[in-house]
Amino acid sequence: MSENKLQTITNLFEGSEIRSIWDAEKEEYYFSVVDVISTLTDSPDPSDYWTTLKRRLKKEENSEIPTICRKLKMKSLKDGKNYLTDTLDTEGIFRLIESVPSPKAEPFKMWLATLGK
Repeated sequence: MSENKLQTITNLFEGSEIRSIWDAEKEEYYFSVVDVISTLTDSPDPSDYWTTLKRRLKKEENSEIPTICRKLKMKSLKDGKNYLTDTLDTEGIFRLIESVPSPKAEPFKMWLATLGK
């Protein structure tokens, strides 16, 4: 990910960090689901929020978000160690945003759209 795009997302979301991994083979970014939820919701426990949302989405027959998540190793923001983390590609993140009520959703979608350019 280029520094400019990282800077843009940090400024857009008041210093929130959203971890991402570039998959060169697929030419796609994968974003940490918990980081996106944290940014959109300001939840005190974004992991718990994601667990609850994932459970709810699995019950909905038209939602494939939980099944398209990829577990990728990402460096923890807390202790710096690498852990398997639920990630989604750009399309999956768009779908996730639709499932999370947030006033920050539109700026996030706009940022994702510019990332694709």
